[in-house]
Amino acid sequence: MDGTLIQAWAGHKSFVRKDDQNNGDGGDFKGSKRSNDTHQSKTDPDSHLYRKGNNTGSELRYIGHTLSDNRHGLIASAMVTKADGYAEREAAKVMINDARQALGDPQREITLGADKGYDAAEFVQPCQAMGVTPHVAQNKSGRSSAVPESIAQSLGYAISQQKRKLIEQGFGWAKYVGGICQVMVRGLKKVDQMFVLTMAAYNLVRMQTLGEIRPQHAQ
Repeated sequence: MDGTLIQAWAGHKSFVRKDDQNNGDGGDFKGSKRSNDTHQSKTDPDSHLYRKGNNTGSELRYIGHTLSDNRHGLIASAMVTKADGYAEREAAKVMINDARQALGDPQREITLGADKGYDAAEFVQPCQAMGVTPHVAQNKSGRSSAVPESIAQSLGYAISQQKRKLIEQGFGWAKYVGGICQVMVRGLKKVDQMFVLTMAAYNLVRMQTLGEIRPQHAQ
């Protein structure tokens, strides 16, 4: 499970106060204090001003989320949400719950690999309640991890941490081949449709690649 930023088809100049959509204050963005609580884009109201980490600037964005299988890297589920600090974990809970229900076997073990951003009690505990083993990378930077050590020390956990990087290939293809880096549509519904279609196209490309791999027979 992972998420990626999608730049909206809207600029800083469109980001104006909600209580005065015609005030034209988009030209002096520098030095002014703005937030999604007080401001909104005129051209794409669903987009949010957001940045992830210290290495990216604040832009009007969405977040695309994908759930992939850890054997082949195929995308099992995809969706787009508005950008905020909780979107990735909340979307992950919805998607893994859907996957659990689609499986139709409540006794079958499911593991979920994810990066440190998902290491929070409000995500790990619901996963366990759904019968999903959280193979989430532990974040111990000045805090304790929500992932139990009994899970973190298991062989399956180590395998999941290696395999979870497969999901990045889908994001890379979607952004630089599928054109999802900055969408040319507006509104959450349309961005979601474009993202899902792009990830479906990636699956077709991925399956073709997998089909070209031939097993090495023993001599």
